[in-house]
Amino acid sequence: MAQEVAQHHHHEVSVWPLPVGVAVLLTPIAITSYFAWQKPLLALILGGVAVVLAVIGMAGWANEFFTKGEDLGYGNVGIYLFIVSEVIIFGTVFAAFWAARALQAEVWVSEWIPEAMNLKMPIILTLILWASSFTIWRAEVAMHHGERGKSALFIIATMFLGILFAVLHVLEWKHLWHEGFTISANMYGTGFYALTGIHTSHVIVGLIMQAYLLGFLIAGKVNPSKMTVFKATSAYWHFVDVMWLLVASTAYAIGGLRF
Repeated sequence: MAQEVAQHHHHEVSVWPLPVGVAVLLTPIAITSYFAWQKPLLALILGGVAVVLAVIGMAGWANEFFTKGEDLGYGNVGIYLFIVSEVIIFGTVFAAFWAARALQAEVWVSEWIPEAMNLKMPIILTLILWASSFTIWRAEVAMHHGERGKSALFIIATMFLGILFAVLHVLEWKHLWHEGFTISANMYGTGFYALTGIHTSHVIVGLIMQAYLLGFLIAGKVNPSKMTVFKATSAYWHFVDVMWLLVASTAYAIGGLRF
């Protein structure tokens, strides 16, 4: 009983949620500063401080858990609930895109689909993400067997593929943008960049999670009996992979088909 009280007290006095919470608070203020208040310098400062606080807070929080806490498995439930909330976010954007496609079908086909739009790049990006899902799965399996070095190599491979996906996607945006297909060109452009942009932001979040995981893996703080952070990172990355299939089929196929 005394041990339970001591553990509860330890979590009560943890300081690391504070910088994370401040970072969350500063993020919308930074966005408002840029878009509403027209103060880009203030937005840059607030955004930079938010990033630094988030990184320090999450690193300290995770380190506290690995050095003092116990893996009770609640992280798995947390990441699944978080993924459900993410599905809702994507779902609203999908619904808006599909509604616009149906209501504006005639002008959409005759005027809004750019000549540069094709399925070559989304197919390449899909293969890259499929490969990255395989590598992070292999990393998790390796860690279950205590093969730390092998697991780290597969995480590095996953990060490389994720970065490659993001870079190629940005180059695709740049190409389409130069062809006149911008976010403000028409409703297709707005929906296309909204869907692919939201997804790419999730890819970046997944890469940050993998960077944290790799650091703790190399430091020896992840082991077969403490796998919650590994499972959470892997589950999130698989979610990003599956969601890309819906994003690509909507943004490129449904949006780009001339019918």
